[in-house]
Amino acid sequence: MNNNYANTSTQTLQTAVRPSWRDYLELTKPKVVALITFTAMVGMFLATPTMVPWDVLIFGSLGIALSAGSAAAINHLVDHRIDAVMARTRNRPLPTGHLDTRQVLLFSLLLGAVGMTLLVVFANPLTAMLTFCSLIGYAVIYTMFLKRATPQNIVIGGAAGAAPPLLGWTAVTGQVQPEALLLFLIIFVWTPPHFWALAIHRRQEYAKAAIPMLPVTHGVEFTRLHILLYTILLFAITLLPYLIGMCGGLYLLGAVGLGAWFLYYAMRLYLTADDRLAMPTFGFSIIYLFGLFAVLMVDHYLLNIIKGVYRLVV
Repeated sequence: MNNNYANTSTQTLQTAVRPSWRDYLELTKPKVVALITFTAMVGMFLATPTMVPWDVLIFGSLGIALSAGSAAAINHLVDHRIDAVMARTRNRPLPTGHLDTRQVLLFSLLLGAVGMTLLVVFANPLTAMLTFCSLIGYAVIYTMFLKRATPQNIVIGGAAGAAPPLLGWTAVTGQVQPEALLLFLIIFVWTPPHFWALAIHRRQEYAKAAIPMLPVTHGVEFTRLHILLYTILLFAITLLPYLIGMCGGLYLLGAVGLGAWFLYYAMRLYLTADDRLAMPTFGFSIIYLFGLFAVLMVDHYLLNIIKGVYRLVV
């Protein structure tokens, strides 16, 4: 009787933690990957005055998305002990026991292999190589070393997260061009104020996990100042696409409007010293980046339509 009860209890426990497709999906950080894929697709559209070839658009975007998901899964694997002590991450599949490290490793390798294959076959080797470097930069250099080594971790490691529009551009052109590097620079400068706002809100958890995020090592006031300074720098850099003739007036209006709104959040966070504003600032930073790249794409095609009409008339 007791043995039967024990067996039944064990089976119930195993059933309770049996992995589902949602656990694997969570490993990929789908919201982050969605933003990455969107900015990569915008890079594709900006790289050509006409339509992006359908195979590059579909399979190239999928390859970048799968590679980003692979990097995210490795991040889950490396950080699972830290995740277990942080309220924001303790319900992830590894800390809860829904998945084990072997399952996560195999899943990440599978995603990475499929993603790289798609990029080689449907895009070009340059894009596959740059995507692989981005994957290694985030999953290995940032997650395994920088994150635990320096409060400037997100600044240095942000290079990997800034790569998607560059990857989209090279998927279409097969070249690294100045315009693509400018798109890279925008996300690179956007990353610190975006993430530091979250770090302010979660600083006690990062301190508990011994992660040297800026508000933990240098204090909240210092971090608020740097969020403001980086946001000012970001505002200036986002004007460059218009100044070099890459975009038209619609983009300029969008960049100024969105940039002023982001500056408003950063300024309020700095002047009021109210930490409750950190999460609204973090949330708006995501809307900001999505809106900026959306207006980039709309302006690009509008500008090309205007140029085409002008040539016909003249």
